Amino acid sequence: MSYPYVLLSAAVSLDGYLDDTGPDRLLLSSPADFDRVDAVRASVDAILIGAGTIRADNPRLLVNSAERRAARVREGRAEYPLKVTVTATGDLDPEAQFWHTGGDKLVYTTDEGAERAAGRLGASAGIVPLGPELDWRALLSHLHDVRGVGRLMVEGGGTVHTQLLQQGLADELQLVLAPLFVGDPAAPRLFGPGGYQAGRLRLTETRRIEDVVLMRYRPTAPGAGPLPTAADRHWLRTACELAAQCPPSKTAFSVGAVVVAADGTELARGHSRESGDPVVHAEEAALAKVDPADPRLAAATVYSSLEPCARRASRPAPCAELILRSGVRRVVTAWREPDTFVSAADGTGVLQKAGAQVVVLPELEELAKEPNRHLRG
Repeated sequence: MSYPYVLLSAAVSLDGYLDDTGPDRLLLSSPADFDRVDAVRASVDAILIGAGTIRADNPRLLVNSAERRAARVREGRAEYPLKVTVTATGDLDPEAQFWHTGGDKLVYTTDEGAERAAGRLGASAGIVPLGPELDWRALLSHLHDVRGVGRLMVEGGGTVHTQLLQQGLADELQLVLAPLFVGDPAAPRLFGPGGYQAGRLRLTETRRIEDVVLMRYRPTAPGAGPLPTAADRHWLRTACELAAQCPPSKTAFSVGAVVVAADGTELARGHSRESGDPVVHAEEAALAKVDPADPRLAAATVYSSLEPCARRASRPAPCAELILRSGVRRVVTAWREPDTFVSAADGTGVLQKAGAQVVVLPELEELAKEPNRHLRG
């Protein structure tokens, strides 16, 4: 499955509460920040909110700037981003502003909710049933593969934000902190209770906007199972970009690799033919920089743009064996090794036979192949 880049956007008070709902809601953002949000909306392909937010806030969810809308049209895009909502029950108000402003609208719901939503909305929106229960991975895959959404902005509410972050599907969190205390224990919080991925989020930007502060965070903790997370895509993309640093060779692939601890700490990175060694492989170069006694290796993930090799002539141990010796038992890769130099290479099989988990993200295969175009004629 391929997913869009998922950006969560929210504003909170100093004591951690979201905007109050209703006509007398407390607006936490400043005018300048509202304009920033408008610019972000103009940059994305789709905007998503939960059905509860439609009922509570009755938003229009528009790009307000005529200049930004005109720029979208000049770029060959729709004047407004696709507007998306998600509901388990299909309980939607057909009179809400959401349906009567902006461009196309889409509802993701359950099989049961689809019938109710169709009866209420008619032709106001497209309706996509996801099965007996809501499935965020199926939703994101449909948005990407069927609707062509490459970048999705999620504006809430708290339940939607919680589910996407807990399932490791959020690529970025844009959080605005307002200099206010709400003090109401009944006010909604940004995130709910439950299990979140381990590790600290990485702060990528802070910016003062009038009297509020924008903070941008990226989750970096790898996934812990066969289902990929947004952090997995981030680290594998980094490995693919490292492959572009390899000195070109007609007799070996250009590969990048990153070793990441379970808490999202980068332990090491490497690429093929690093430091003038004409035969070193990417995984080999990265693992050589980590203390073999480092206890974090057992729960770490190795990201490699190309499937780790199972056989090689240049060194006694292939990369699949080096990974297993290190104690790592999870590998994420973008591209299965072709027969260019070794027939029937199967590093994945070697790893899996030894109990390691291998996750393949085919959406990054072309990026992994790019530094190797010269080998494919």
